[in-house]
Amino acid sequence: MANSVSMSQSIAGRYAQAVFDIVRDDGGLDDLARQTDDLGAALSDSADLRSLISSPLYTRDDQARAIAALARKMGFSTVLANTLQLMARNRRLFVLPQLVRQLQALIADERGEVTADVTSAVALTDEQQARLRDTLAQKSGKNVKLNTRVDDSLIGGMIVKLGSQMIDSSVRSKLASLQNAMKEVG
Repeated sequence: MANSVSMSQSIAGRYAQAVFDIVRDDGGLDDLARQTDDLGAALSDSADLRSLISSPLYTRDDQARAIAALARKMGFSTVLANTLQLMARNRRLFVLPQLVRQLQALIADERGEVTADVTSAVALTDEQQARLRDTLAQKSGKNVKLNTRVDDSLIGGMIVKLGSQMIDSSVRSKLASLQNAMKEVG
């Protein structure tokens, strides 16, 4: 299984790097960023699209026609639309989620951005998000984009993942630590 994941990452990485290099040279990174986010949203929102890219029941022609219609409807650039067509002809659409993630990472790296995944017990206000973004930007030296979500099982506080670093200030984890400490004592 790990080998197939690695292979998918490798395939997606080659397509992503090619698209990124062409678009960067043409100065269209902002449009590519928007289109990549739109494609990612479509993948997460549409079970039919996920089925199209992963099911062997669809022929190459079926996939190519559907992906061409999607690219037209979503207003994708010629470079991205042609890449998706090539992926359909080569039966490589199954790596589309990895392609989206790798394109987002390449664009963020080019812009000097980093994404922080923030899970909080309650929704953060705009002011709290701005303060957290500023603090993380000072710590990382890069512009920070926040992906926020709410998990009320945290009871209070938040968990922040920035790159390979994780800061867990949730009440749930503090209670678990306290419980472990009490077990050791008693």
